[in-house]
Amino acid sequence: MLQKKYNGYLSNLRKEFLKKRKKGKLPKDARLILLDWWNAHCRWPYPTEEEKGKLAEKTGLEQKQINNWFINQRKRHWKPSEDVRFALMEGVSDGSSGTMLCFGSGTTGT
Repeated sequence: MLQKKYNGYLSNLRKEFLKKRKKGKLPKDARLILLDWWNAHCRWPYPTEEEKGKLAEKTGLEQKQINNWFINQRKRHWKPSEDVRFALMEGVSDGSSGTMLCFGSGTTGT
């Protein structure tokens, strides 16, 4: 009796749970667009909110996915040079000074 009464609710709950658990690589086309941006801006790979919005439109991804991709990409494949680290500690964060070491423009999926 309870199962009949709540079957629709349980079914929707199950679908929602499975949707949230779904993980995997981003679509290849989206990754290539993000990598193009990354390679063009590897000295300072921090897109503005406006740039993130444009990337979301181009890729069809949600802005949260864009944010996560850049966070992961920077952690895995980007290392500021000594000059830039010093400039950042001094409060200069416009990316105009120093050079960046750009690593791994590989096709990471996240």
